[in-house]
Amino acid sequence: MLDDGRLARIVRKTPESLFPKLEPLLARVMKPAQYIGGEVNSITKDWASVDVSWCLMYPDTYGVGQPNQGLAILYEVLNERDWVVAERTFSVWGDLASLMRQNQVPQFSWETTRPVRDFDVLGVSLATELGFTNLLEALDLAGIPLHAADRGEDDPLVIVGGHVATNPEPVADFIDAAVLGDGEEAVLEISRILRAAKRAGWRGFTDRTAVAGASGDTAGGAFSDERVVTSRPGDSVVRDAVGGASSDGSVDGGEPLRREDVLARLAATGRVYVPRFYDVAYGQDGAIASVRPNRAGVPERVRKYTLTRLNDWPYPKHPIVPLAETVHERYSAEIFRGCLRGCRFCQAGMITRPVRERSVDVIGQMVECGLAATGYEEVSLLSLSSADHSEIDLIAGGLSERYAGTNISLSLPSTRVDAFNLTLADELSRNGRRSGLTFAPEGGTERMRRVINKNVDEADLLATVEAAFAAGWRSVKLYFMAGLPTETDEDVMAIGDLARRVIDVGRAVTGRRDVSCTLSVGAFVPKPHTSFQWAGQCDADTVTRRMRELKESIRSDRRYGRAITVKYADGRPGQVEGLLARGDRRVGAVIEAVWRDGGVFDGWSELFSYDRWMRCAEEVLSPQGLSMAWYTTRERGRDEVPPWEHLDVGVDADWLWDDWQDSLADVAVPDCRWAGCTDCGVCPELGVAIEMGPSGKTLLPLSVVGGRDVVAVADGGPCSARASGAGASGVCLRGANASGVGTSAVGVANGACLGGTPPSILGSPVPGDPAAMGVPPAGRGLVADADGCSTNTGGTTGSGTNTGRMNASGVVAHA
Repeated sequence: MLDDGRLARIVRKTPESLFPKLEPLLARVMKPAQYIGGEVNSITKDWASVDVSWCLMYPDTYGVGQPNQGLAILYEVLNERDWVVAERTFSVWGDLASLMRQNQVPQFSWETTRPVRDFDVLGVSLATELGFTNLLEALDLAGIPLHAADRGEDDPLVIVGGHVATNPEPVADFIDAAVLGDGEEAVLEISRILRAAKRAGWRGFTDRTAVAGASGDTAGGAFSDERVVTSRPGDSVVRDAVGGASSDGSVDGGEPLRREDVLARLAATGRVYVPRFYDVAYGQDGAIASVRPNRAGVPERVRKYTLTRLNDWPYPKHPIVPLAETVHERYSAEIFRGCLRGCRFCQAGMITRPVRERSVDVIGQMVECGLAATGYEEVSLLSLSSADHSEIDLIAGGLSERYAGTNISLSLPSTRVDAFNLTLADELSRNGRRSGLTFAPEGGTERMRRVINKNVDEADLLATVEAAFAAGWRSVKLYFMAGLPTETDEDVMAIGDLARRVIDVGRAVTGRRDVSCTLSVGAFVPKPHTSFQWAGQCDADTVTRRMRELKESIRSDRRYGRAITVKYADGRPGQVEGLLARGDRRVGAVIEAVWRDGGVFDGWSELFSYDRWMRCAEEVLSPQGLSMAWYTTRERGRDEVPPWEHLDVGVDADWLWDDWQDSLADVAVPDCRWAGCTDCGVCPELGVAIEMGPSGKTLLPLSVVGGRDVVAVADGGPCSARASGAGASGVCLRGANASGVGTSAVGVANGACLGGTPPSILGSPVPGDPAAMGVPPAGRGLVADADGCSTNTGGTTGSGTNTGRMNASGVVAHA
C-alpha cells in the first residue's frame, strides 16, 4: 500500500522485443521484408500505458493476410482506444519457421516483435477452413499449448472470428472462445470485460486505485475506476470496480480472477462461445445427439453480433500500407454489409443478413480519407454484390467525377448480371482503366441456376455482354461452380455452350475476332447455416472429371479454343474443406494429426497433400466407426443435429430446410428487399432491420471554386482541406483543442469541420453566441461540427450546416 492509502498498481514487466534475435535470421529467408513491420499507418504504443493487449492474426502469409478488410477494421477500432493496444501477426513461411525453432525465437508481433504469448488475447480471423493447420502451427511457434485445456493463467486467450467461426467445432479443442458475426462491437465488449478482469487480478495485474469520497477516505476499501468516453462508435460509460460490482454485474472476492472465471464472464454475454462450457453427446449412429451447457449462467444458444448504423463505423480510415508485396494493394471501402439475394450455396450471404448500407456521402468521405492516408491509386467498392447498393450509380458517378483527370481508378468485385449497367461500367472506367468485366452466373443451365437460387437469365447475360462488347470491352470473365446438388454432366458441359454464345455475340456486335471469355470453375462445398447444409457433397473424382471434360471440349473446338480460357482446380482440396466445414469436435484430432505430420499452408496448392489428409482421416476416424465420406458425401436428414445447432446466426433452421426442399423442386425465391419478407427469421430474431437507401445524399466536389478559403479541423482523426482558385488556402488541424488558424472568416466562403474539445476556429473558441465566432455573412460560408464531418462550400452563395454530437449548440451557419 502506498503512503497516501492507495493500493499499488502491479503490472507484469513489459516483454522485450525479439528483434535482436530475429534480425540475423532474416538474411537467410525469402522475402524478409514481410516480417519487419514498420509500415506507414502501423501503430505502436507504450505497453505500460494500456490495460488490454490484442495480437490480431490472419493465419496465412503477410502477403495474403495484410490486405484483409476485417483485420484492418479491428486493428483501428481497438487502437483508437487509448487503453487498448492491438498488434498483428501472420503465418510464418517454412524457411523462417525452421530457423525460429532452431534459435528459440517464438511467434512474434509485427509492430514491436514482442512474443505473441505475452499478449492478453490472440485474436484469429478464420476466413477458410484450410487455414486450421496454420492456426496450430502459430500456437506451437508461440509456445502456447495446442489444447485449451492445457493452458495456464499466463497464456493468452485464443479467440477466433470470421465466417468460418460460425462452426468452430473442428477447432473447439484448440480455442478458448469464438465470436460470431460482426467484430467491431464484439472486440470492444470483450476488451472491457478483460480490463475489469485484469483489475481483479487476472494474469497477475491489479489496479485498485482508491477514489476518495466526500470524506476523503476510501469508503471502507471499495476501490473503483470510472472513465467516460463517448467520442467514438462503440464507446460508452464504463464503470469498472474491483472489490465491488464489476462491469458485468458480478462481485469479486479477495482472490484474483482465474482464466476460467474470465471465460465465464465472456460466455455470460450470450454472444461469445466458449466450447469448454458445452458438452456434446453422440448417438449410436455417430451423429450428434445433443449439445448442452455444462455450467450455470451459460446460454443454450450463442447469438451473433450484428452491427447496425454502418455510417457510424467508417473503417478503415488509415489502412496500413505494406512494405512487401501483397495480393491486393488498393483502398477498399465497404459500401454495404449483408446480402438478401438468397443464393443457396453462399454462406457469407446467409450469415451476414440483413443488408445494411452506407450512405453516399459517408462512402465519399471514406474514400477521400483512405486515399489521403495511403497514396493508393485504386479504390475497390467492396461488398458481397456491390452493384446491388441502392445508390450505386450515385456512388460510382460521384467518385468518378471527383477523381476525373487523376490516376485514381475505381473497381467492383464480380457482380450480378441483373445488377449491372453500362452507365456504371463507364463510370468505373472514366480514368482510362478498362479491364475485363466479371460476372458470376455460377450454374451453366437455367435449371441449375434455379436450384441454387441464382436468378440470372441467360438472355439477360447475353444482352449485357452484347452491350459491353458494343461499348468497347473485349473480354468477359465468368465464374461457375461444379459439383452442385442435383448437377449432371450435361449441366457442367453447358457452361461451355454458354461461353460459346458469349463469343458469338461479341464477334457479331464488334465484327472482330479478338473478343475473349475466361471461365473460372470452382468445386462446390456445402457450408453450415445455408440451405445446402444437408446436401451430400459431390465426390472429388466426379468434380474433377467434369471440369477436365469441360476444358477439353473447349480446347478441341477450333472455332472457340483460342477465345475461351478455362481455369479450374481439382476437387480434392474442396473435399478436405467439406470435412472441416461441416465437421464436429472429433475432426479436431484429424487436423492435429495432419499438422503433426507436417501439414501447413494447406490453402497453397504446392503444399497441400490430399494423401496426407486421407491417411490421417482414416487413422483417426475409422476406430470411431466414421469416415471421410460420412462427413462429406452423405446427405443429412432434417432431424439430425448439426454441430452448429447451438450457434445462432439469425436464420431460422426450418426456413433453411424449406428452402432446401424448394431447391430440389427447382423453385427460386426472390430477394426480400424488393419482393417482401420471406420469413427467414433474421430481423425478428436479432432485433435488426434492413438499412438501405435512398439516403438523399450526394457527393460534392472536393475543391472549393473561386479562390475561397477552406478550414478543416479534426479531433483525433483524418481531415482534409482542399481549396482552389487564386488566393485559396486549405488548413487542416488535429488535436484536442484545435485552434490557431490565422485566416479571416468574414466575407469569403469558408468550410470548417470542427472536432476539437472544445472546438475552435480562427484562433478563438466557438461560443454559444454566433456573433462572437466571426461567422461569415449570409450566403457566404458553412460551419459544421460533427465527428468525422465533411464540409464543402463553393462560389458565393452555397452554405449549410451539419451539426454533430459535440457542442452543436454553438454552431451556426447562415443560408
